Amino acid sequence: MSWDNVRLGDVCSKIGSGATPKGGATVYIDNGISLIRSQNVYNLEFTYDGLAHITEEAAKKLNGVTVLKYDVLLNITGDSVARTCIVPESVLPARVNQHVAIVRPNQEELNPLFLNYYLASPYMQSFMLGLAVGKGASRNAMTKDMIANFEVPCPPIDIQESIVSILSAYDKLIENNQKQIRLLEEAAQRLYKEWFVDLHFPGYEDTSIVDGVPEGWEKVGLATIAPIATGKKDANFGTLDGKYLFFTCAQEPIKAPSYSFDCDAVILAGNGDFNVKLYRGQFEAYQRTYVFSPYDKDHLYLLYHAVRESMRQLFQAARGSTIKFLTKHMLEDISVYIPEDSVLQAYNANCEVIQKKIECLKKQIICSQEARDRLLPKLMSCEIEV
Repeated sequence: MSWDNVRLGDVCSKIGSGATPKGGATVYIDNGISLIRSQNVYNLEFTYDGLAHITEEAAKKLNGVTVLKYDVLLNITGDSVARTCIVPESVLPARVNQHVAIVRPNQEELNPLFLNYYLASPYMQSFMLGLAVGKGASRNAMTKDMIANFEVPCPPIDIQESIVSILSAYDKLIENNQKQIRLLEEAAQRLYKEWFVDLHFPGYEDTSIVDGVPEGWEKVGLATIAPIATGKKDANFGTLDGKYLFFTCAQEPIKAPSYSFDCDAVILAGNGDFNVKLYRGQFEAYQRTYVFSPYDKDHLYLLYHAVRESMRQLFQAARGSTIKFLTKHMLEDISVYIPEDSVLQAYNANCEVIQKKIECLKKQIICSQEARDRLLPKLMSCEIEV
């Protein structure tokens, strides 16, 4: 069996990118209209970390890039070019910036979820990356005309829906595991805040506090407990079939064919939305990411949560006009409390239980993603009939 192809521009009511709101930092607020940026779009998944919000007034000026339910979002510039996902209803109302394209198919002809899966298939990812790279520009990029000229398969709508049903079962499992991870991470951060910000640690009632530091504790700078290193690889070092996680400034890591780090580490994106991660094992890192591997492994969780707690201040202090960035000097100023041994051991025990659950869930996610990704091209090429 074979399916007819259609030109994407012929079956879409909208293909186009957004813009950066005018007004500088004043248009960004904690709760408002969602502004979707490239770091929120990952293949088949929407990442909420770093999701920006803008005022209604700023959003009105971007009405031409209003996002609707079931829109396909496609990254068209930068290191995350070609990544695609369906907009989740929970972020609406929303707009997109200039790095993200809205692709809105006519649903009577082309199921948006089917299109999204096809764009995320290995063939289309390779095809789009080939279009975006090597055009003489300083950044990877795809244009509206390129997207409109994509030829995509268009089987009968009931077959499209059957394929979506099969693949979405894996995505629901992935989403449930991701929700559990977010809850666990929030629990760990609350524990850190209670013990090391509010100083309500076990035995605090009987502990003297002098100049904000409990008796028997130390307050030190980040560089005292971990060297401040950076990755060395360019983003183009990543490969679709890599064996090792490759941490860039994006929310989600990509893959790399080799590794430069083999340690317990806190990994901080040096620009963009400055996301922070904890990873234990072999990995690669982008040249604009910072890698902190503590001299004493007992300080890993303290370091990780101290950096996470400092993220808002780091963002406000970051410099740069178009792409903000963090400097080594700014990171050296992050303070970390080193408690006395009994408190440290109790804290690490609690964190280790949470971290092992998180790592187990992440392994389940990887297994589900790999199963889905093996099945996807077979369904799209009619190798498996539905």
